[in-house]
Amino acid sequence: MTKIGFYGEFGGQHVDEALKPSLEELTEFYYKYKDDSDFYKEFEYHLHTFGGRPTPLYYAKNLTEKLGGGKIFLKREDLNHLGAHKLNNTIGQILLAQKMGKQEIVAETGAGQHGVATAAVSAKFGFNCTIFMGALDAKKQPLNVFRMELLGAKVIKVESGNQTLNDAVNEALSYWVENLENTHYLLGSCVGPHPYPTIVRDYQSVIGREAKVQINELEGKNPDHIVACVGGGSNAIGLFSAFIDNSEVKIHGVEAGGKSLTKGDHAATLTQGEPGMLHGAYTYYLKGEGDAPHDTHSISSGLDYPGVGPEHSHLKASGRASYVAVTDQEALEAYRDLAFCEGIVPALESSHALAYLNKLAPNTDKDELIIVNLSGRGDKDVEAVAKHTGL
Repeated sequence: MTKIGFYGEFGGQHVDEALKPSLEELTEFYYKYKDDSDFYKEFEYHLHTFGGRPTPLYYAKNLTEKLGGGKIFLKREDLNHLGAHKLNNTIGQILLAQKMGKQEIVAETGAGQHGVATAAVSAKFGFNCTIFMGALDAKKQPLNVFRMELLGAKVIKVESGNQTLNDAVNEALSYWVENLENTHYLLGSCVGPHPYPTIVRDYQSVIGREAKVQINELEGKNPDHIVACVGGGSNAIGLFSAFIDNSEVKIHGVEAGGKSLTKGDHAATLTQGEPGMLHGAYTYYLKGEGDAPHDTHSISSGLDYPGVGPEHSHLKASGRASYVAVTDQEALEAYRDLAFCEGIVPALESSHALAYLNKLAPNTDKDELIIVNLSGRGDKDVEAVAKHTGL
């Protein structure tokens, strides 16, 4: 980070004046408690007792043998309670909301993991909760819609635009502007205006810290490669954060290549997008007519966002990380393969990262170590996968 709120040239706080006081309040409280030991003791307590951390680092022996090459380890964020990796950030932000004296929570969600995690912590800590979800995503993820409502959240299905995550973000921001005094916007990914990318990175960094300790305990060294799927990028930056300063660790982000790399058929922001302003930050995004965000597609509702977090944009621009795209079909095959090989059903988002192993692993030596962030569970995707595969 070159200056507060920026990663290289990316980031910033480009928003309407109406939002600036609330962002300043959030920034003040975030930095006030950033290094507060009591705050972090409480945070870690809830991560452990409510979330079930630490999550294990699992040696995927069968998958390793199938693909050849280096040893594959899975960081089992899918075992986190309810919202998988999303719960890490929602616990941290709900504690901040308490400190700020807010009574209401508003959030956006794509595949529903963040929505479920937000609804869960809102119920636990006694907040009223409103969640915006694209109508198309809601149709893909009825189980997560039910979970959110079961946990007491009001789920508003967004019918405008492409009816996906981008539209849900727009509606959540509009709702926040109208209810600033008593409402905290619990943003789920490392996107948007400062301080959100920094806050989400901070609360998700537990993934990378744990993985670093665990791989050294198991193998006596750091990994050679780390891999994660990238939509907005929260699970990825959580894993990457512990290894960014170690140039010997190769970082791989995997985006949604969709049906093809024709515009509108994918959500491969970093491999196909351009820098510009999106949702309050300067970052890479998929540009359409008049620089409006282009329509996207992914079999995974959690990866169909047209932009990405500014730190990922910086990692791409600086060459520190490489970003690739895999297709819907490749993700479906990886979903099936992990289930068949290891008895683990991954989320479709995570399946994109797993699919890249087919290209990466065979080109590594047997003594190399690969960590893949298994960012979510596949139970929410079973119905969608069954329709596409006929299993």
